[in-house]
Amino acid sequence: MSRSTALLPLLFLSATAAVSHDLDPQPVQAAAPAAQAPANPPGPAARNAVITAPLPEDQAAMKAHVMFLASDAMAGREAGTRDYDIAAQYVAAQFYAAGLRPGGDDGGYLQKVPLVAYRVADKGSALWTPPGGPPRELAFGEDFVPLPVPDRRETSLSAPVVFVGYGIDAAQYGLTDYKGVDVRGKIVAFVPGTPEGLDGEARAFLGSAGNKASLAAAHGAVGAIQIDMPRSGPRQRSFASLASFYDAPRVTWANPDGTAHAMTPSTPVLGTLSQAGATKLFGRGWDAVMKAAEAARPAYKPLLAKGQLTVASKTSFKPMDSSNIIGLIPGSDPRLKDEVVVLSAHLDHIGTDDGGDGDRINNGALDNAIGIASLIEEARRFKTATTPPGRTVMFLAVTAEEKGLVGSDYFANHPTVPLTSIVADVNLDMPILTYRFEDMVVFGADRSTLGPIVRKAVGALGLPVSPDPMPEQGVFVRSDHFRFVQKGIPSVFLWPGQKGPGKAAVEDFMSHRYHRPGDEVDQGIDWSQGPRFVSVNYAIAREIADAPERPVWNKGDYFGTLYKGPMAVR
Repeated sequence: MSRSTALLPLLFLSATAAVSHDLDPQPVQAAAPAAQAPANPPGPAARNAVITAPLPEDQAAMKAHVMFLASDAMAGREAGTRDYDIAAQYVAAQFYAAGLRPGGDDGGYLQKVPLVAYRVADKGSALWTPPGGPPRELAFGEDFVPLPVPDRRETSLSAPVVFVGYGIDAAQYGLTDYKGVDVRGKIVAFVPGTPEGLDGEARAFLGSAGNKASLAAAHGAVGAIQIDMPRSGPRQRSFASLASFYDAPRVTWANPDGTAHAMTPSTPVLGTLSQAGATKLFGRGWDAVMKAAEAARPAYKPLLAKGQLTVASKTSFKPMDSSNIIGLIPGSDPRLKDEVVVLSAHLDHIGTDDGGDGDRINNGALDNAIGIASLIEEARRFKTATTPPGRTVMFLAVTAEEKGLVGSDYFANHPTVPLTSIVADVNLDMPILTYRFEDMVVFGADRSTLGPIVRKAVGALGLPVSPDPMPEQGVFVRSDHFRFVQKGIPSVFLWPGQKGPGKAAVEDFMSHRYHRPGDEVDQGIDWSQGPRFVSVNYAIAREIADAPERPVWNKGDYFGTLYKGPMAVR
């Protein structure tokens, strides 16, 4: 799972740990601080005794995959490195051994993903020109901090600026910041986040800068800027931090001309204004905005700045190729075989830490080598089943999840099968298998007809499907499956539940080993839970693959409606 950074939408929070996923490419930053090493760490012989302890065949098969993928030799499997490429070849070989047909480019298992790192090439410039007055420079790091424009080597934009509160247009949640405001040809300015009172999924999705830029584009704006606010909350990086890391590289997939894919090419997010910068643009009118901000649920009013903002910046690019890995089991039902069920998991992790003494390799055993191991072993279950699935089943290992769901986004925009043929995605990301799980949590199950399918499959194995244990975190919008949701495809994300010992085990991992060198094969994984987790996944995927009708969104579901997916009639 992706690390926590300031503007990112995903957060699993315990008392001492946070996890983030983003809908937009995220700045590359250092991994979480390493946990304090034990006073007397076990020596090589003791570690090897744990790693090589005999196991039943099915457990040993899963462990063997994790032993290789999470070994020090893989150096943390960071996307865009040779280490990741070796891991990708391993997965391709395992897909071949499992009997999967290749589903990548040119008859092979790999789908090339042209990644690109991009960053602000200089501090740029921002000028504010009031009516009838000379231009005034907005000082870098004091008034304004630029963001890289992903699809342009040079950007120069001059337009009026209008403040639109949170910049959200979602009437069903009572948020209509664009009502009565004409932003066509203007730069919109908005504050971070969302007002209080929204559920976790709505808050995470509607509050993301990417979603706000999309809304601005839909209303005809030519650019967007975010305004730093004193009560933005722990998810928002400070203005000083933005200035310090203004040129941090971000990663996404590349356009044919070598620039980076932009979610809103017509409406770039140009940067962030400080409070001082906002005052220079909006004058005394900004006092009313700050007064409104003091309320528990601010009711902002639109405000047009009197003047013209001119922003100029340059973006530099560095290519860094990677790949997704794709295998297929063809469907056997003449009516259903052209429809595809996708089972996805990310292969990449965060690489190595910079500097410092001791272990610097973030091995990523649970995040997400064990998810890939589950994917491989699930493929073997399908191939050794008495009957083949009715629908085609695709096994998709994606790259650059840790960079912001980039590999899954590339696949969703460059599918190797017709996009309309994909009926569902079931995503496996960081199952924490350090305890005997007593239930399953399936994020997104209540949004589509996948819900009853999941409950039937899991119930047949004697396990309940529990409610989301952390609904305030909006997990559904923050993993690779959401790239399929954004194409209108019903999708779910599976996790072992937190009944019994589960909650303490999850909190222990998140606090001490998540995105740290301690996420290793000998951290105390209960390998007996690997085959159980595979059995649950197989049962769910098999039920979807053989169901007489394709899954549809529940009538009126927000995401199904937003992304125009197939909808239940009642």
